[in-house]
This record gives sequence, structure tokens and C-alpha cells, in this order.
Amino acid sequence: MLQHRTFISEWTDYASERKFAVVFSWKKLYENIQQDLKLFLFILMVISLFRVAFIVRMHAYMGDATSFYDIILSLYYGMRISLKSAGLLAVVSFACSYGLQLLFKFPSASIRLLLGTGYISLLSLLFYARIPYYEQFHMGFNQLVFNTFQDDVYALLYTLIEQYHLISRLAMTAGTAWVLHCLLKRWLNRGVIHLPHFSRWYQNIAVRALFLLVLYQLVIFIRFGGSMTYAYNVDWENSGVTKDQLLNEAVLDDMQALYRAYELHERMRYSTGLDIDPARMASYGQRLTGTSLTTANLDDYLKKKALGVNSGQPRHIFLIIAESYANWPLLPQYADLNIANGLKNIIRQDNAAYVPTLLPNGMSTISGVLGVTTGFADVNLYLNCIPEGYREPYPTAIAPQMKRLGYRPKFWYAGPTSWERIRDFTLAQGFEEFYGSGDYNSQSGNVWGCDDQYLYQAVLAGTEEEQPSFNVILSVSNHSPYTVDLAAAGFDPDHVMAGLPEALRHNQELVKQLGHFWYADKMLAEFVREARSQYPDSLFLIVGDHADRLNIEPNPKMYQRYGIPLVAYGKGVTKELFSNQAAGSHINVAPTLIELVAPAGFEYYSVAPSLTRGARVGVNYGFWITRDYIGKAENQPPEAIHESAPAEPGWNEIEQEIDTVRAISWWRIKKGSDLTAQ
Repeated sequence: MLQHRTFISEWTDYASERKFAVVFSWKKLYENIQQDLKLFLFILMVISLFRVAFIVRMHAYMGDATSFYDIILSLYYGMRISLKSAGLLAVVSFACSYGLQLLFKFPSASIRLLLGTGYISLLSLLFYARIPYYEQFHMGFNQLVFNTFQDDVYALLYTLIEQYHLISRLAMTAGTAWVLHCLLKRWLNRGVIHLPHFSRWYQNIAVRALFLLVLYQLVIFIRFGGSMTYAYNVDWENSGVTKDQLLNEAVLDDMQALYRAYELHERMRYSTGLDIDPARMASYGQRLTGTSLTTANLDDYLKKKALGVNSGQPRHIFLIIAESYANWPLLPQYADLNIANGLKNIIRQDNAAYVPTLLPNGMSTISGVLGVTTGFADVNLYLNCIPEGYREPYPTAIAPQMKRLGYRPKFWYAGPTSWERIRDFTLAQGFEEFYGSGDYNSQSGNVWGCDDQYLYQAVLAGTEEEQPSFNVILSVSNHSPYTVDLAAAGFDPDHVMAGLPEALRHNQELVKQLGHFWYADKMLAEFVREARSQYPDSLFLIVGDHADRLNIEPNPKMYQRYGIPLVAYGKGVTKELFSNQAAGSHINVAPTLIELVAPAGFEYYSVAPSLTRGARVGVNYGFWITRDYIGKAENQPPEAIHESAPAEPGWNEIEQEIDTVRAISWWRIKKGSDLTAQ
């Protein structure tokens, strides 16, 4: 059989033989892998070329402060993340071309060229579609692309033709794809390096084993976006590495942008609400206010007036949401671990108050952030992924209410701005400034962001004496993968191991994790000390984002597993600020802060009450907590938090609190303030 027979002739031969045979050949395997590696490189270069062209074409959207370094950084991270896109397409090509050749004797070269042409045609189409999409939405492809399937098809097609020049764009797509097809064909027709063959069998085995080993390492490198470990993996959630929005979007090639759109769409699609009876909303509102008020406006039930507990407003407010800062390291039985000494020292100060019974809003950081910034309970609605979260700030949102009190609201995040759309969401909810890892002069960090040291340095540098500011600070260092240079930070493992059970003292991975908790605590305490020395009339509110990530017991009790702390420190704070029955969750943070800084009579909105005004029950996605008990959000026996706990609360009272908070949060998010809405 001739080597260069056409696809049709080989198929005819196969059909005439009418038999099935699998003949494995190292030579064919080696050559197919080599050809698909060539396809991989070609696709990677095409994607990179389109990225450069996109930046050049859309350069007017870049900010004035954007530097050449930012452009290089965008191209570098873009190349890394596109390794995944090109790698996926190459794997599909290999599976199809080699698989069909192996099983059915199809010509792999023809299949590969056909698939490659399809790839570059699709990439060309997406490139020309992305330009008007960015002009419209100031973002690459996102979940809004799925709205296309619900639009009027005729109107959409007409708009594409008239306004977005669909015909000419399709013509440019076809021309670009044809040129790239010709180049790809010539590239794939270049010769391959043949598999070496030796006279001794073990030499051949060694060469093949080495080849497979190198191939495996290359696959890992591509899988993790130019890294050999997950610690430095690049994906759409941490790709916002520069301070320029356009360049951050350029990092994502069109395949990655579509993947982001799919992920966000799926999160929104599976955001189910509660089965809420509209007729019961008034009773929920009345329970919230403790009055017999009847109104069709839900916001009337959310309105409160501050008591004015503080004698004067602090100039600067720092609300720190500390990554994975659980409450259990603050408990007396874990004192010998020495990983939370910084916050414990703050709590001991005369002008500090501590609530040890707080629950996170949800299982993840973003859920905690949403609870703090909006004041709504987690009801399985991803506020950062649904349109309602971007229309206007909610009345319960913390930023615009702090702005009414004279503060400039700023959000400081140690990670990339693209994570969970945090920048877009917080700005939509009233924050006037947002800073991410691309804005800091950081020297170290991992896939989730810069080390806490550089985050806090940036906050101090960005705080102005004259302008009162409200700063929300979200850290990341106490998060896997654990990459902080603990030795350079002064961590002594012996101090931690002294507090561990004997069986765990040689668990180096656990010691490393505890060391990162120590580091996060140390950086937080140093920041508070430095900020207070510069701005003595400041107020600090410190809260964990979630727990349930690190424990030294294999089966910790619910309180040790889920509890997070809340600490108030600074101007106007006394030990008696919170009652000994105070308990809550993230949705109690905003009203608590407002009560600490607002003058008497100031009107504000919140679902939950302030911890200074008798909040005694905290609820979240699956649990409830009081000062004495913690339990699941269902009628099951709770766990006592301490040995001297009194009689446990009745389930009916707890259930009513859970239903009220969830129902009101869900309704206000999905239906607005109108209680007559259907």
C-alpha cells in the first residue's frame, strides 16, 4: 500500500477488506504525538497573535497609568493560561487522529488538518466577535452570552448585521482562517524526527521510557499553565494580575473567556431560591422589627435608627476579613499553639471587645464577602453572578451607608481583581475604589494573590490623613497552597509543636499550615499596630471569612469547626460594648459597624440587628449559633459550646429566626422591595 494514499482511497480499501484490526506501532505513536505537538505550538501562536492584536486594536480602553510592564505581564500570563487552551485542542486532535488511524486505518494527517482548520476558524470567529462584545460590555465573553438563546432571533440577527457589521466580520473571519489554514498545512507537512532504533532491546525500552517521562512532565507543565505545581496554577479566577481592566481581560483567550462564561452561567442557573409564600412576608417583616407594622414596601421593615453608642466618629475605619481565620485558635485550650497571639493581644486591650460566637455566611470566602458587603444571608443566590447584584446598590449594602456617614469606601483585596468578579461587584455595590494584587508592589505570593505583608503595606500607603475612609481588607495568605517563606518571616516551628499532641508533632504539613495561620495573625497584628500609631482615632473591625479548613482534631466539635471571631478595637470601644449573650454571623457586621460610628437617629438598613443591640442568634447557610449552643439548621439536638451552658433554646424560636432572615434576604434580592410582586 502506498504511503501517501488519499483519505478516500484508504477508506475504500478498508471498506473492501471489511475487517477490523488494531495494530499498535511505536513509530506511529511517536510520529502522531510529534505532529500534535506541532499543532499545539501553532494554535498557541495563533492565540497569542490574537491577544496582541486585541490589545493593539483596543488600546484606547487602557488606563492612563498603564505601563509597558503591565502589557508584558498581561502577555506573559496570557501565554501561560493559553497553554491550557492549546493543550486541550491538541489532546482532542490526538485522540481523534491517532485513535481513528489505530482502529480504522483512517489517515491521521487528514483528520488532524481538518480539526486544526476547524480550530483556527473558530478562534478567528471569536476574535472578531470579541471586539464589539468588549466595546459593549467592557469585558470579554461572560455569562451574558447565554442570554443570546433567549433573545428574539430576528432582532438579534438584524442588529448584528446593521450595527456590528456581521457580514464584513464573517468575511474577515474567512480570510483570516484561510491564511492560517495554508500556514498550518505547510507547518504540519514539515518532516518529523524519527524514533531512534537500537540493536539492543533494553536500549529501545530506555529511550521509549524517557520519551514518555518527558511527555508526562510536559503535560503537567501545560495543565498547570506554565507551572509544575498547583501553587502557581493560572486560571480565569486569578488571571487579573495587572491594574488595567483591558489587559486583565486580554489575559483570557477566547476559549478561557467562554469557559468563564459557562462557569458563571452554571452558578447562576443552579442558584435556587426558597419556597416563599408572599402572604407570609409581612409576618416576617413584623418579626424583624418587633412591631405590628404593615406595609407593602419591604425596605420599611429593614429601616433602623442608630442609638449613637460612640461619642465621636473615628477618622479611618478598617474592616479586615481575614482569610480562614477560625475562632478555635483563640480558645484557652489551644494557647500553647501560639498561632493567634497577635489577635489575642488586641483582644486584651482596654479598648477592644470580642464576640467568640459568630458564624460565616457560607462555606467560601466569596459568600462571606457577600454577607459583609450586602448584609444578606446566603440563600443560594450568587449575588456576584446574577444581574440583580449589578443594577444598583442594595439599601442594606455597607459601602453607600458608610458614604452617607462621610467616609470614602475602599476595597483592598490581596488577590486578582478577576476572582469571583469581586471588583465589578463591589464597585456596583457602592465602593468607590478597588485595589487588587496587580496594584501592589509585592515580592511574593501564590496563585491566589500576594502575601499579606504587601497587602497591608499598600493599605497604609493608600490611606490619607485628611480624607476619612472606610476600608474593607480581604487577605489570602492563610490559604492553600501554602507558599509563604515562614522562616524569613520569623516562624519558629518549635513554638507550635509544643502545643500539638505527640502524634502530630512530626506532621510537617500540619505544622506548615499552622505556620501560615501564625503568619496571617502576625501580619494582621502588625498592621493594626502601625495603623493605630499613624491614625490614633481609627476603628478596627476584624472578622474571619470562614473556618472549617484547619483543625488539629480529626473530628472537631461544631463550634471549633465552624466558629469565627469578631473583634472591635479602637476609638470608642469598651469591654462592655457587646453583651455576654451576643452572637451573630457576617450579616450582623454592617449594622454593628454603623451603630459604632453613626450619630443617634441616623437611619440605616439591615436584615440582621447590630451585635450592640441584642443580637443573640446567628444563622447562615446550614447552622445557627447562640452564646451557649450551636446546631444545624434543622430540628436536631444542638451541641453545647461550654460545660455551663443553660437549657438549650426551643427549636421553634430558632426556626423562626432562620426562616425570617432567609426569606427577607431572598425576596429583597430577587423581587426587590415590592411585597406585592409576583
